[in-house]
Amino acid sequence: MPEGADDRLFLQSVERAMRVLEAFGQQARPLSLAELAAASGLDKSAAQRIAHTFQALGYLERGAGGAGLVPGKRLLDRSFDALRMNPLVERATPVLQELRRTVQERVDLSLFDGASVVYAVRLQSKRESFFATLVGRRQPTFSSSGGRAMLAALPSAEAEAILAQSERPRLTPRTITDLPGLRRKIAEARRDGFALTAEETLLGEIVLATAVRDREGRPVAAIHVAASLAEWEVDAFRRRVGPLAIEAARALSQAEGWPGAP
Repeated sequence: MPEGADDRLFLQSVERAMRVLEAFGQQARPLSLAELAAASGLDKSAAQRIAHTFQALGYLERGAGGAGLVPGKRLLDRSFDALRMNPLVERATPVLQELRRTVQERVDLSLFDGASVVYAVRLQSKRESFFATLVGRRQPTFSSSGGRAMLAALPSAEAEAILAQSERPRLTPRTITDLPGLRRKIAEARRDGFALTAEETLLGEIVLATAVRDREGRPVAAIHVAASLAEWEVDAFRRRVGPLAIEAARALSQAEGWPGAP
């Protein structure tokens, strides 16, 4: 059971059903019933009943050529609901569009979710990998520039707790995974007002991010600006993009007394 959940209200049947949907996060291809059962930790009979129900409701569909099951189009409706009902996403979109016009590079908004961040807005530039175009992508907080910017905005003890619970996989040969190295990068973000990563998530990519804060000054999101190292030198990117990203984050932040907050 998730930490903090009230066991008197928690429905295990719903939790089991969601495990079937979440199984697709482990494989980017259609899954058979046997694979769904194994990935969700359910017996094949339970997985079959749940999958059949989701298929009838449109939340699962047959894969191309009828092979296996894939997430259905009805799931996109729920993603749309989540985004349109998030007031920060609505307020952020024009600010991000203006930043995109100014820097002429990809601009993203990620939402803070503890040990991971989830991309909610992605405004593209002239070249992108497929996954960098999709909202809903989840990335580890420790390795993301936006994640580090948000860790820098937390009390040190909270940031340390998130680092301790993170698995810290090496996403590229340049991903910083050791705790002393991560602490240094978070300290740099506190000093500079932004976090910068180079080739830690994707080779050839440089990303600068700033934290967006709520009324209590706590981080809730981050603005990312991503570009190619083939076109930018690191120091030039920092000097050009840093002040612009900080100003955009200030325009969205609601912390009373925080410089630039509305």
